[in-house]
Amino acid sequence: MVEQVLLAEPRGFCAGVEMAIKALTWMVNIFEPPVYCYHEIVHNQAVVAAFERAGVVFVDDISEVPEGRPVMLSAHGSAPEIVAEAHQRAAVMVDAVCPLVTKVHHEVKLMAGKGYDIIYVGHEGHDEAIGAIAEAPQSVTLVDPRDGLGSFQPADPERVALLAQTTLGMYEWEGVLDDASARFPDLKTARRSDLCYATTNRQTAIRQLAERCDAILVVGSENSSNTQALVRVANKDGTPTYRVDGPGDIDPAWLADARIVGVTAGASAPDQRVREVIAAIDPSDGFAPLSITDEAEYFPLPPTLRRFVKTLQTVVEAAFFVRHPGRPGPIEEDPEHSATGALDLLGV
Repeated sequence: MVEQVLLAEPRGFCAGVEMAIKALTWMVNIFEPPVYCYHEIVHNQAVVAAFERAGVVFVDDISEVPEGRPVMLSAHGSAPEIVAEAHQRAAVMVDAVCPLVTKVHHEVKLMAGKGYDIIYVGHEGHDEAIGAIAEAPQSVTLVDPRDGLGSFQPADPERVALLAQTTLGMYEWEGVLDDASARFPDLKTARRSDLCYATTNRQTAIRQLAERCDAILVVGSENSSNTQALVRVANKDGTPTYRVDGPGDIDPAWLADARIVGVTAGASAPDQRVREVIAAIDPSDGFAPLSITDEAEYFPLPPTLRRFVKTLQTVVEAAFFVRHPGRPGPIEEDPEHSATGALDLLGV
């Protein structure tokens, strides 16, 4: 019988996911359905299903968006031609790309413009990798971290750059970085690792869980890269670790001999599911937090959405002859609200 759950902190939503979920919640409250979203807003089944019930239609081809409808682009980043076509088709287009993904897009364009051959470490077919590589496809070679550099041969060994998908496992990125640095002494990389702070924080936390727990459950969907990375990191450290979307995925055999079970969540997994998983485990001594750091990062809503909401506020105030100079509006109050609260309203 499980005696205690150790609950990783931080876990779950990162600042980019918080921003994207709140932004799409604004869209479904402002516009009549359907609201369109290019690719899943984040890679989580429960979140996607909640927005579908609220009237969001997720598409994998921007041409499926009817002209004149509102559309949002997902947090994973989109190819330049997708952004351009979305602008043309949509009455209102909001790009909810994570700022840390945008940083990598800028790096790709910058390095390609300087004539570098770019090694992009990532997973083939992942939305983030597709969007980043599309910034300069002629200059970028995708390298799967499981395969390493392989036969990569640059035109000029002195002009090689290394960039990465933000959601990789730390050991995956570091392995390719070490190999590339040895082969190309003049290798250019970002001043800070392309791995996002949430990725590294959650992976550090799960390694702490692995030292203290008999088994670990990671809450998140199968297509979530950072969730899968958490599972790989903990399994690499020797602790049996399993991914679950929710309590219905738990196999009792996994926990049959476990006294202490660790629980964490990928960066796109809602805390509602984490609570349900703990309740299903039903530890006799309850749960306790295992904290490695505090996260205070906040990403503002996308600029297009901020401007649109402020315009609506002005119109409404004018219609009712109301003026509140200097009074905070919904955009200024956004940091006080959470994506978890938004999803509660949507019935996750």
